[in-house]
Amino acid sequence: MHTVGIICEYNPFHLGHRKQLDTVRDKFPGCTIVCLMSGSYVQRGEPAIFDKAVRAEAALENGADLVLELPVTYALSSAEGFAAGGVSILSGFCDTLCFGAESGTRESLLATAQALLGSEFREALPRFLALGLSFPAARERALAEIGADTSLLQKSNDILAVEYCKAILCQNSMLEIFPIPRGGDYASTAPDAENPSATFVRAAIRAGAQWEAYVPENLRALYARAEIHDFPAGERAVLGQLRRMREEDYRLLSGCGEGLWRKWYAAAHSCAGTEEILAAVKSKRYTRTRLQRTMLCAYLGIGEQQLHSPAPWCRCLGFTAAGREALKAARLHGSFPNEGEKMEGDYALLEQRCDDLYSLFVRSAPGAPGQTAKRRVNVKP
Repeated sequence: MHTVGIICEYNPFHLGHRKQLDTVRDKFPGCTIVCLMSGSYVQRGEPAIFDKAVRAEAALENGADLVLELPVTYALSSAEGFAAGGVSILSGFCDTLCFGAESGTRESLLATAQALLGSEFREALPRFLALGLSFPAARERALAEIGADTSLLQKSNDILAVEYCKAILCQNSMLEIFPIPRGGDYASTAPDAENPSATFVRAAIRAGAQWEAYVPENLRALYARAEIHDFPAGERAVLGQLRRMREEDYRLLSGCGEGLWRKWYAAAHSCAGTEEILAAVKSKRYTRTRLQRTMLCAYLGIGEQQLHSPAPWCRCLGFTAAGREALKAARLHGSFPNEGEKMEGDYALLEQRCDDLYSLFVRSAPGAPGQTAKRRVNVKP
């Protein structure tokens, strides 16, 4: 029997995600579906719109068997780190990795991944980075120079799909890949009943506009009563941290080499708001999403060393009976702590701090610290 893994954010879960789970069920009847989901924060450098317990429940209600929390240090990494962390966790007990891709096929995705891992590309990339290009632009130019196909570096899902394939190859993982065509525009702000984007659904929910038609019917009541989180609600908390930080603190942040930490420090101590800070630090070399992740890591107290160190465990957010069996199998591989085992140390403190600070992004009155951890596990028959 197949165990199919999906690395996801479900920010929030919508009809497109339900379509993916249904497609997996059709392809692999009787399979167990394991969703490895970002927790309180997502890869674009923002707080998730709903608490991870709400998002885990949404997945379980629509076909997932086991929902695991992608460790925060993987969730806030680059696309490469996000994919590598996810593959490392799911390789222990899944035989297949499913993901959406705008145009990539199994063969083309693996071919592009192999080209990006080759010596020719590694030699060409530094020359284009030296021109001051952003990493995505330099990567595309270097790939074109060696005569490889660059078409899979244009759209978000294709790019992430290539990173999944790179991680599988680098880790010698036995995961088979099952790409599913992703229709529509991943970042569209326009309504699309057939292929809704999470960007549109989030914007509609936050604006109080009509969003119900774009999510499964069984989730409408869940979302309607859930607390909404967004970055503006917690901006003052973020600014307070940025203004307290010393120059040395900025130097220790991920991606702040080449003197970028000096720009961060100067902007944080001269600009009125976070948008002004981002505008002051932005350049063609650094993407907006990368800078948002850096700002969020500064707020959460995550330095470069911690961000790039392997996470010691992965937490469970919820499961069905089939998911429980998959979880037992994973424990045999050492991916999860045993029942009752204490999770202690620096990483446990980091996770608790990140969860506690997440409540400051809620639109209503901030929640008390520790509430997210208390809602960690949902069990379904």
